[in-house]
Amino acid sequence: MPGSGSRAARPGPLSPMCPSTPLLEAETSLPHPGRHLCSWTRPGLGPSWASSVVFQSCRSCHLLFRAGAMVPHLVPRQLVRLFRWQVACARGASVQPRTWAAASRIPSLLSPWGAMGTSRLVCRSSSSTSPCAPEVVLTQERYPVTRLPFSVVSEEDLEAFERIIPGRVVTDPEVLEASNVDWLRTVRGGSKVLLRPRTSQEVAHILRYCHERNLAVNPQGGNTGMVGGSVPVFDEIILSTAQMNQVISFHSVSGTLVCQAGCVLEELSRYVEERGFVMPLDLGAKGSCHIGGNVATNAGGLRFLRYGSLHGTVLGLEVVLADGTILNCLTSLRKDNTGYDLKQLFIGSEGTLGVITAVSIQCPPKPTAVNVAFLGCPGFAEVLQTFSSCRGLLGEILSAYEFMDAECMRLVTHHLCLTSPVQESPFYVLIETSGSRAEHDAEKLSDFLEQVLSSGLVTDGTVATDQMKLKALWALRERISEALSQDGYVYKYDLSLPTERLYDLVPDLRARLGSRAKHVVGYGHLGDGNLHLNVTSEAFSPLLLDALEPYVYEWTARQRGSVSAEHGLGFRKRGVLSYSKPPEALRLMQQLKALLDPQGILNPYKTLPAQA
Repeated sequence: MPGSGSRAARPGPLSPMCPSTPLLEAETSLPHPGRHLCSWTRPGLGPSWASSVVFQSCRSCHLLFRAGAMVPHLVPRQLVRLFRWQVACARGASVQPRTWAAASRIPSLLSPWGAMGTSRLVCRSSSSTSPCAPEVVLTQERYPVTRLPFSVVSEEDLEAFERIIPGRVVTDPEVLEASNVDWLRTVRGGSKVLLRPRTSQEVAHILRYCHERNLAVNPQGGNTGMVGGSVPVFDEIILSTAQMNQVISFHSVSGTLVCQAGCVLEELSRYVEERGFVMPLDLGAKGSCHIGGNVATNAGGLRFLRYGSLHGTVLGLEVVLADGTILNCLTSLRKDNTGYDLKQLFIGSEGTLGVITAVSIQCPPKPTAVNVAFLGCPGFAEVLQTFSSCRGLLGEILSAYEFMDAECMRLVTHHLCLTSPVQESPFYVLIETSGSRAEHDAEKLSDFLEQVLSSGLVTDGTVATDQMKLKALWALRERISEALSQDGYVYKYDLSLPTERLYDLVPDLRARLGSRAKHVVGYGHLGDGNLHLNVTSEAFSPLLLDALEPYVYEWTARQRGSVSAEHGLGFRKRGVLSYSKPPEALRLMQQLKALLDPQGILNPYKTLPAQA
């Protein structure tokens, strides 16, 4: 189902907390390479997500020992200055870091967290829209689009649908409102009918009837897409997969999961993790998006660097074609070299070629050791060099490398009341490692951090291994999109660019737009060469849109990049496909659409240019 992009939809895992427990003291002794015992006295930091790891300090040589690790872990002197475990609380309280010998060499790194990152007193709502948000303008009124000659739903049609799926035909305007508007509140359709099938056979009956009656159909999953692909443009029938949410099978040896298309990604993640596996896909919108929509949009997400795209991890699909034919290619085989690989046609087709009703997907084993480092970098050149060092030193355990600029951090702290765990920096990097041996991974991560710190590539940072604290660090990256949605009208661009030019467009646009834009920010999956460029304004402005488009697409085309890295084209980007694909490819796409959906009833006005 289209519309399961990278939205940061789920609520934040934590809110900032104030220390509420008395300060504690502890002493221990551990073997030390300097042939003496290291004693330490360290105050407890209370229930703060910021205190990811408790360090033990050797008073005489200033090495750190990580407490709670499976084995004592030595951290060089530079990391004493780098990793300051401090607390930020809602009332502005702070815990002074310990003063180490030689700390005066870099005094800025020892400023109290509370002085630079305290949480605001009043938190705004974490929902993407407020109850008093203005009504979204109809897509047909805001954009130049003409309704195609489809039939209009009649009372006889409603009766026919009721016979196919009794009790699951929705015509209540209040219920339909949520399905007619995308979560960004930028497009709104006028559908009068929402259908909720539970089986592939019911979907087949519905599409067969719509094909005969020439009724347009809008397949819809979790409706978390970024490009208007999951909501109607006019009065298309909404075909929801929400009730197609059953796991069909799971093989505990191969890790092959077979499920219906309406299964929510987060629920699938829980299901396979309980069995020792993980989903190869992770998105900020995991709490809302459907696996069918993920496949239909070929969503990339946060694990792309480690596990690759859905073109590789999806083993088979069940798809219902426009005329009601059920195409059952739901194989669980890793290798099948017989004829054309038809499932690849539907991955990323955004519901325009068929409705995905079931998915077979390969799940990798669950890592037993996961670390997340959140680092501050002085410039984008240092972000790139840190990535090069990261790949070389972390190698096979590197599972994610994400970056965000300072404006992103300001937005998540301002709108969502999240707190930065590091001092203010021009850029931030989130690095995740996943492996099977905690000691091995910790040693590799420590070597990497020592190198990037000593070379000046990183100025500040923090590391987490506890699950709750991992989620807190990930929230800073995953919820950027949510923070942007609270900043005003958002112009979103999801671009693939050469890594060395990935951020160049952001300062270019800031200079071009000036005061016409409220914020221009850049973040994304640097390991995949994927930039999420976002521009906000108080309200939709045609003049601002004219300044952005086609400039952004022309700039991207000059770099031989892609105008859509992972969000798809949907309605809003369908006219810019030619910036990334040659005319011959466009013609072939149009021929495929005409072959599989000759009447064009499946998700019309999406993906392909209007002339198609």
